[in-house]
Amino acid sequence: MTDIHFSAMPTADAQNLWNGGTDAYGFLPETMVSDGPGHPCRHCLKNIDAGEELLVFAYRPFPELQPYAETGPIFLHKERCERYAAEEVLPPVLTSPDFIVRGYNAENRIVYGTGAVTLTPDIRSYAAKLLERPEIAYVHVRSARNNCYQCRVDR
Repeated sequence: MTDIHFSAMPTADAQNLWNGGTDAYGFLPETMVSDGPGHPCRHCLKNIDAGEELLVFAYRPFPELQPYAETGPIFLHKERCERYAAEEVLPPVLTSPDFIVRGYNAENRIVYGTGAVTLTPDIRSYAAKLLERPEIAYVHVRSARNNCYQCRVDR
């Protein structure tokens, strides 16, 4: 089986927002207060605790605009946090019963037929199976309910 690595949003993207930068649509992020689980930080890949401030903003986890460059709302701790480092471990933010797991090619396009609602315990094995295919460069894990970007999986 292929060795896989889970990765959070790049620190440079988080720093841009923490330093007053704009999101994928050119807007400043909105500040909210977490009411508990359900606000996963895409940088540390942990849930934002109740009472903590968070940023909500439009995020595009692709290098350039193109038809498959999905953009959607995600959350980030308002206070700086450490980027997720346990790349070989299923991130703690993946607490729902299932997620969409989908492959992308080197041109950042969806590889049709790869997207599947996957039970959380099966994410590692399905992502590894996808990454064994030469046409798949990386995999996204996305919310099965809202399609929000959670994290990326690489070889």
